[in-house]
Amino acid sequence: MLGFLPPVVRGAIAFLLLVINTLFWCSLVFLLALVKLVLPFAAVRKAIDPVLNGVATAWIACNSGWMRLTQRTRWDVQGIDGLAYRGWYLVNANHQSWVDIFVLQHTMNRRIPLLKFFLKQQLIYVPVIGLAWWALDFPFMARHSKADLRKNPALRGQDRETTRRACEKFALVPTSVMNFAEGTRFTADKHKAQGSPYRHLLKPKAGALALALEAMGAKFQSLIDVTIVYPDGVPSFWDFLCGRTTRVIVRAREVPIPAEFAQGDYVADSVFRGKFHRWLAAIWAAKDAEIEGLLAPTGAASDAVAAKA
Repeated sequence: MLGFLPPVVRGAIAFLLLVINTLFWCSLVFLLALVKLVLPFAAVRKAIDPVLNGVATAWIACNSGWMRLTQRTRWDVQGIDGLAYRGWYLVNANHQSWVDIFVLQHTMNRRIPLLKFFLKQQLIYVPVIGLAWWALDFPFMARHSKADLRKNPALRGQDRETTRRACEKFALVPTSVMNFAEGTRFTADKHKAQGSPYRHLLKPKAGALALALEAMGAKFQSLIDVTIVYPDGVPSFWDFLCGRTTRVIVRAREVPIPAEFAQGDYVADSVFRGKFHRWLAAIWAAKDAEIEGLLAPTGAASDAVAAKA
């Protein structure tokens, strides 16, 4: 509707609407979270959590509203029509930009239960929204380097316990547990430094997915594997607000979760860990091939490969 305005003006309007929307709905989230804090009983949590999730769902719906108002993005989305709003899902996606979160929320809202992300611990300090994530029981994970883990193996147990506690809460109300398996946003420099075997992806990190399955694997109906592609280039968040994201492609598919993954010990059992890595690697190889195929018609695939060389 406002597509005729200059991009910077659209960006300013979109940002203002995002801030107003966030402050309004977050005030309700904080009030409800205060009740949970004062009355920390399972019955209270079971009653309030669906209301909190409903508030977050309304915030996402309003974000979709200002996106439609200020942007002329063409959305090419497939694979979401058969998903169920009730139940539990484990969701995994490739990660390129902060925009990915808005893309996932926009396409999945009210199609599956509210997405709960595994977040870096530092994100709790993001003004307003960091506190809202905490109130909504998003799990904050510490990112430890391999060197840190070698020096102090006990650090592995911290994230395992964080995941266990978070999943205990998720088990009370239908939830979609979301994880970016790459652990960070894709860049050409990171891709080169890793020596990633994939053309368009970083190496996946299996830990968070495996721990979520260990904690509540029997609850999950399936893994929803989501592939996000920006054929005209990965946008910055400001580009997105300004409506410069001309096209977004989203492909989703349900992947059965082997029953054994809900019972194994990823940390202690090396055989189980190997099976899990191979399962995730197969999903990642298919995702990489899918991205290549989606980019090929535009010629962007060869450009992307050249940029990584």
